[in-house]
Amino acid sequence: MNPVPEIAPLLKQLRLSGILESLEDRNRQAVAKKLPYTDFLALLVQDEVARRDQKKFDLRLRRAGFQSNKTIETFDFDFNPSVHRELLEELASCRFLRERVCVLIAGPCGTGKSHIAQALGHCAVRAGHDVLFATTSKLLGSLHAARAMGTFERRFQAIARVDLLILDDFGLKPLRAPEDEDLHDLIAERYERASTLVTSNLDFTEWGDAFTNRLLGAATLDRLRDGAFRVVLDGESYRKPRPMPKAQTAGKATQRSRKTQKGASTS
Repeated sequence: MNPVPEIAPLLKQLRLSGILESLEDRNRQAVAKKLPYTDFLALLVQDEVARRDQKKFDLRLRRAGFQSNKTIETFDFDFNPSVHRELLEELASCRFLRERVCVLIAGPCGTGKSHIAQALGHCAVRAGHDVLFATTSKLLGSLHAARAMGTFERRFQAIARVDLLILDDFGLKPLRAPEDEDLHDLIAERYERASTLVTSNLDFTEWGDAFTNRLLGAATLDRLRDGAFRVVLDGESYRKPRPMPKAQTAGKATQRSRKTQKGASTS
């Protein structure tokens, strides 16, 4: 007699319908190995816990808003030997989240800032933390839109409460009112309560230049810098154009040679 039709509605009532996905396989396994009832039940419970953990992970990953699947495992440390690998591995442990301090990453374009930022965010998601990744301009733009729609406070508090806020490309555009005020209020609200990770193409000494209101900028950066981990990237850019095909290059060289000869004969 197949007990599944009788068990299924009961499991749904208890919100344990996920057990149905592995029930038949586990039942066959229990019969084949002559497992005690308690061992059979333990396997089903373990499957349900694993399913729920995976579901939570997928939800956190989706909410994080990462631009791509960048992880520490896929970062090429050998490309730029100047990258402080030990520091990044320390940050990947997520201890800075428990300490509620910031991570500040600076370096030229293409040196891996966004990759590292998203990789650390991915580590935080794995560790069970809620993460939000966005460019600085996009996040401040969302706050501006929320203000126009009358939902500013709700949006502001949602961002302020996230375990790890990642602001990419800080200083790419100058901050004007009310953007500078919103950023200051957000950082002040998160100060010593949650961690913020910021990346920028600017040197650390130039971060103040992103603010038109220098006094407000100084107050904001003072909170970001307090006890923060600093990562400085340098070296070649990971982004490089593809080399031109040899045949195409040779063809263009031949065309240039013909034009030169034609010009010489004309003169």
